[in-house]
Amino acid sequence: MEGILRRVKSLVGGKPGRQPMSPKLLAQLRRQLQECAAGTGGEVAARGRAAKLGETYLGLDDAGRHEFLRRIALDFGPDPVKVDAAHRAYQAAAGTPGQWDAEADLRAALRSSRIRILTQFNALPQGVKFLVDLRADLLRFLEKDEELAVLDRELESRLTAWFDVGFLELSRITWNSPASLLEKLIQYEAVHEIRSWSDLRNRLGSDRRLYAFFHPRMPAEPLIFVEVALTRELSGNIQALLDEHAPVLETERADTAIFYSISNTQAGLRGVTFGNFLLKRVIDDLKRDFPQLKTFATLSPLPQFCVWLKRTPEALAGLGLTLAQLQSGEWAQDKALARRVRDPLEALAARYLYTVRQNGRPFDPVARFHLGNGARIERINFLADSSSKGFRQSCGLMVNYLYDPEEIEQNVEAFVGEDRIAATAAIRRLAKA
Repeated sequence: MEGILRRVKSLVGGKPGRQPMSPKLLAQLRRQLQECAAGTGGEVAARGRAAKLGETYLGLDDAGRHEFLRRIALDFGPDPVKVDAAHRAYQAAAGTPGQWDAEADLRAALRSSRIRILTQFNALPQGVKFLVDLRADLLRFLEKDEELAVLDRELESRLTAWFDVGFLELSRITWNSPASLLEKLIQYEAVHEIRSWSDLRNRLGSDRRLYAFFHPRMPAEPLIFVEVALTRELSGNIQALLDEHAPVLETERADTAIFYSISNTQAGLRGVTFGNFLLKRVIDDLKRDFPQLKTFATLSPLPQFCVWLKRTPEALAGLGLTLAQLQSGEWAQDKALARRVRDPLEALAARYLYTVRQNGRPFDPVARFHLGNGARIERINFLADSSSKGFRQSCGLMVNYLYDPEEIEQNVEAFVGEDRIAATAAIRRLAKA
């Protein structure tokens, strides 16, 4: 078994194998899955079964992996007969001393064998990383195969429990951190591309802080990078904030910490929230090192703003510019035109952030993250990102979300429990304009 474990460890995180799913291999896979679902034997036997199953999965080509996941999703759900019997027993026991035992039996009947199969991988070396990568595959296949949705929901729920912020380790990244870690930072930076080593060095300067969250079962794999700039007041322009030639601020003069980039590195953790107090961990660390800091805020993109404008063309009525013209950024060179569109464009952004919902939650994914972590919408910034990406995504606008340490918990409770968005009076007025 040790040889299999070593092979699984060496393959995790790599590209799909080359072996197609033949009828013979499919029959073998079904037997392996059934053995894992049965869960007979002790811990050593379970590890051996999971190792063999993991080796099978990692050796398959992309189509084979798809079929592997379909078999788990479709063949290992709850037993309808057992669920029906447990449900009838629960109804019969309602209001009697046996109700709680009947409830436990019903819950057990509803628990699918899929979870029993998946959790056995957790005992393997790099087993958690294996499951994260497996979900990345699953999300790709899910785009064209809705029958995998039930497996994704179960796996996402399990990963959410494992990756709560309370289980994560926070580490500061410096210029002296291992080169492999710095290379991953460059690779995974998803908000503002790191263009060069000098750009990276600037982001690791004395008036900057860069943090990474790790899971103890994935010690070599950063999960999230958080980039922070120490400033004197709210920042309203990302190009100015990242200017390599700007003077370095003496840290004792800083009164504000600006979170300007938060990058999730693992595709398989998409949708996993990490809990509602992720940035509070970073704020607590910053307050310890820089007790003079008074303000903690972000400078954030509005990545779906133009998507919403495209779906709501009437919102641009009276602006005098088409969406394509706004996204080109050419209008920003005309100062008179820029002055004319500023107020209505900022009002649209406030409306988008404060009122536009999807499935009861803010439409904008960055807004969902920060509001769910206890921030409030503080300020809309005009011509804050003059890059082509900035105009293409959000017409050059950015937003400050402010984290008031005294209000974080109540904002989280209001957002999670009541779907209430925290925002300044100015933002609320703009949203109604």
